[in-house]
Amino acid sequence: MRRFRLPLRSAARGFRPHAPRGLRVRLVVAFLLAAAFGALLTAGLTFHRARAAILDRAEETAVADLRTQLDSLAPDLTLPPTAEDLRGLTRQLDQAGGARAWHTSASYRGGEPVTASPGTPPVPDELRRAVQDSGRAVHQRTEHDGRPWLALGMPVAYTDDSGDTGTDADAHADKDTDADTSADAGSLSGLTVYAAFPLDDDRADIDALVTAAEAGAVPALALALVPALFAARSVLRPVRRLRHGAERIAAGELDTRLDAPGRDELADLTRSFNTMAETLERDAAELRRLEAGARRFAADVAHELRTPLAAMAAVTEVLDEDAASGVLPADTEDAVRLISEEVRALARTVEDLMEVSRFDAKAAPVHREDVDLRTLVTKTLQLRGWAHDERVRADLPEPAPVRVDPRRIDVVLGNLVANALHHGRPPVTVAVRVRGDRVRVTVTDRGPGIPDEALPYVFDRFYKADAARPRSGGSGLGLAIAQENAALNDGTLTAANQPDGGAVFTLTLPSAASSPGTT
Repeated sequence: MRRFRLPLRSAARGFRPHAPRGLRVRLVVAFLLAAAFGALLTAGLTFHRARAAILDRAEETAVADLRTQLDSLAPDLTLPPTAEDLRGLTRQLDQAGGARAWHTSASYRGGEPVTASPGTPPVPDELRRAVQDSGRAVHQRTEHDGRPWLALGMPVAYTDDSGDTGTDADAHADKDTDADTSADAGSLSGLTVYAAFPLDDDRADIDALVTAAEAGAVPALALALVPALFAARSVLRPVRRLRHGAERIAAGELDTRLDAPGRDELADLTRSFNTMAETLERDAAELRRLEAGARRFAADVAHELRTPLAAMAAVTEVLDEDAASGVLPADTEDAVRLISEEVRALARTVEDLMEVSRFDAKAAPVHREDVDLRTLVTKTLQLRGWAHDERVRADLPEPAPVRVDPRRIDVVLGNLVANALHHGRPPVTVAVRVRGDRVRVTVTDRGPGIPDEALPYVFDRFYKADAARPRSGGSGLGLAIAQENAALNDGTLTAANQPDGGAVFTLTLPSAASSPGTT
């Protein structure tokens, strides 16, 4: 059975929320959405109950009015009635409708309803069947010409032995179903009266309820904004303190501590932050102490070894001369040469350790000079006997002015070329190029290259790519010292592999025009 539904307009219709950014905005929006949901839920429930009450009142009043009129007019009707009798009855009922302005029709024993008003809406078939099946008063809400209407069907019964007719006067409607229950006042006469009237006034009342709900929603949301902002501020204040504390910890201020008032979750989080900061400060202090002790130990050991190593080096020079002269037996000569090589390697390691300790102590001196990088490359190759070595090639096509410490750049270049000769395959190419305000020196070889897993660690101290051969002829400090020397001259040192094989080390320095002054 069709039932009309009065429209419920919603201020939220078509609302498409966008995901807000920022914790404050999200908190405020969540609070407002919760308030809006509560307001809409309350308004919806109120509207539903009020709407049901208004419509039920209209139905009950209409049934009572129709019953009263039929009780007055039906006894004067002669049965069986003619069509003109039915038309006269409906005319009288229409005139008695008054302000309700209903349109009535009547039928006898299931015949077509007869009406005196041409504007009477057709009686719904469902309503007619319900009245015939139940024998009781039935009401139904429907629509006609876009307007809501209430249609009533009320059977007329014999009320006494004389055959007079009357309605089921004691009936009351079941509000949610189609039929009204009543006590039988007599057998049915076969006469059924139908009435229909518009519910415009009732819909206007319901629309007024909706309008009032919509008008009250905006002030409610505006009032909800105040506690939303207060709640967001109370939540964000400790969060903001935690952020500032984390920034100070990241900046190295490990003594940072935050106040933790209250006993809520944010206070617990703040106390956890303070515990973390305290642990970090304690661990950092311990690490600094251990690191400083390790540096002092390395520096002290290297310093203490210099004097005995100097004496050992002097002795090995004498023994080397004896071994070269052939006065020593063959076995002794081999032992002397082995000892000499080990002493020299140990002396280099000690010097490297001393240099590393100066780097760690920020005490490494830098004496800058304006030089041509091509001159530094040439001198490095000449000092180490590589100038006329076919295994080393120099590619120096253009002037490359730089302002650097020549001794430290010589250490870098010498280490890179020696490393390429030892671990790669010749020819080793040393090329100098000027690129804008930067000067680059590349040292490439034709060897197998650096293993991919070793590339991130080649500049680490004491790192050796071949862990199975710890005695590879070096201390593992050469590349680390080279990188430190490059940094002291405001440069960078990187390692990579060429696509066609071989390792390439690139030293990048600022040109003389962009270099800082002498240190």
